[in-house]
Amino acid sequence: MSLTSRFFTDPWILMYNMSPQITLLTSKSLLTKSGLPGSTFVINPYNGCLFGCMYCYAAQIARWKHPTEKWGSYLDVKINARELLEKELKRLETRHKAKNFGSIFFSSVTDPYVSLEGEYKLTRRCLEALADFGYQGEIAIQTKSPLVIRDIDVLKKLKKVAVGFTITSLNDKVSRFLEVKAPPVSTRFKALKKLCDAGIATYAFVGPILPYFVNKKNNIKKLLDKLEKVGVKEVWFEHINLSPKIKERLYKFLKKQAPELILEFEEADIGRYRKRLDKVIKDALKGRGLKMGLGEVIYHRKTKKAKRACK
Repeated sequence: MSLTSRFFTDPWILMYNMSPQITLLTSKSLLTKSGLPGSTFVINPYNGCLFGCMYCYAAQIARWKHPTEKWGSYLDVKINARELLEKELKRLETRHKAKNFGSIFFSSVTDPYVSLEGEYKLTRRCLEALADFGYQGEIAIQTKSPLVIRDIDVLKKLKKVAVGFTITSLNDKVSRFLEVKAPPVSTRFKALKKLCDAGIATYAFVGPILPYFVNKKNNIKKLLDKLEKVGVKEVWFEHINLSPKIKERLYKFLKKQAPELILEFEEADIGRYRKRLDKVIKDALKGRGLKMGLGEVIYHRKTKKAKRACK
């Protein structure tokens, strides 16, 4: 029996993560400068991720330590995470003469509530360190796992914290297709409801926006209806990132599983598609009590020009 099945008994995790490669290591740094919009620092208690989502940009970032392993099959556990964070917080407090040195994001290259967090509790211990330190800045957590509700007691001790869930569909089958090892989207909505009921600020991250949102415009409306119903107040949107490495991995999967979808993903990387989708989203947000993260749909790459049809 694997470490996962011994310490985390949710059925979707047991089904897909039977024998992950787990490496315990001591890290030299934890609180690092962020290149992501809306955050100053990031904390990654783990390297790698057992969810193995097919569209994940982090698959290319983390592979330098695991060049031959399949994304979703390994996890590096930074066992000294809390102790390291405590030292870094004290050092930054001395430098800034304050307990607020910017916004902190969990996490940029891993899910902070990947299944083995149930055993190692690194994310929880880092949150406890921030609470004990009395951090005054904003803290944001983004996950696909309902395991985060375990830490509601710690979250309540933090001055400014928000928990977000990645939501790419309302349908478990659709989300499972590209997020094959992640908890079903239905469990994420239940967790959002529990967090809202507990008074924790929440948000949804709709990214990447899958092509079916344009093909069936009513899906955006249904998604926003559901988010409002559970109590979410803020929604972030991000266009799909089809950089060469992400595209190579995603298309290899699609060629085997659903080759007919490749054309739809190709169209999602064209500027006119993006503009049309932006309008669909903005129209769907009108009249709602939902804030749009950054005020626009995020896109990290320049769009391709549509190819002219041959005459």
